[in-house]
Amino acid sequence: MRDWKYDNEQWTQLPTYLKHLPLFTRAHDWTSMFFRFAWSIYLKVVFTFYIRLKVVGDYHSIYKKYPRLLIISNHGSHLDATSIAASIPSQYWLDLFIAAAKDYFFSNAFFTFFSQHCLGAIPIDRKDRKGEAINLITRMLTTMDRIWLILFPEGTRTPDGKIHTFKRGVSVFAEKTKTPILLLFLDGNTKLMPKGRPWARPGKLTIYVGPVIPPSPIDQVYKAYKDWVITINPDAFADDQTVNFDA
Repeated sequence: MRDWKYDNEQWTQLPTYLKHLPLFTRAHDWTSMFFRFAWSIYLKVVFTFYIRLKVVGDYHSIYKKYPRLLIISNHGSHLDATSIAASIPSQYWLDLFIAAAKDYFFSNAFFTFFSQHCLGAIPIDRKDRKGEAINLITRMLTTMDRIWLILFPEGTRTPDGKIHTFKRGVSVFAEKTKTPILLLFLDGNTKLMPKGRPWARPGKLTIYVGPVIPPSPIDQVYKAYKDWVITINPDAFADDQTVNFDA
């Protein structure tokens, strides 16, 4: 990937969906800061009164010890990314990003603005064969002083509420950039907003903050995640046991 510089003509050639990323701007966008603050207030209300969010674990000690992290969790609904954001103290949000499907989160002007300035989304083209998204994320993980990046290693939302095997992308990023991995488990997400439902039902959601593991091959990441999650919910996993080594 070319080295983009803020103070030259290359800035005008950047796609709009990339201009919010500190990798290019060298600083946080004031627009993003304002809308993330407003979004944090909205989420606080929603995840207190409409969705009763409970967080089991402590982010503060993790934030102090790990300035750069890959955050992985099970993936059951479009509610997951905002739920994880809501569970993380808002003072850490300017360092929080999510790897998001470009064809969904950047599909129109409204979604693009929301994804940029509220979620801090990094657009991932699921049909990308040139590795541009991989290069972009790799550069962010290696050049930024602080970054917590949310990834869903299953690659897509579960069709049956169970956790399925992981794709290898998380390990590629972790091992290539020497970035540790924080394990999260979302309990209740598929009941609140299953695949195909346009909005979430009211109810209870629990997010468990697990251990931080070192960069590892995907089979070891999957095993560590499974060994931890079954201590919380023994029935969380699907029957498929073969790790998916597709990117």
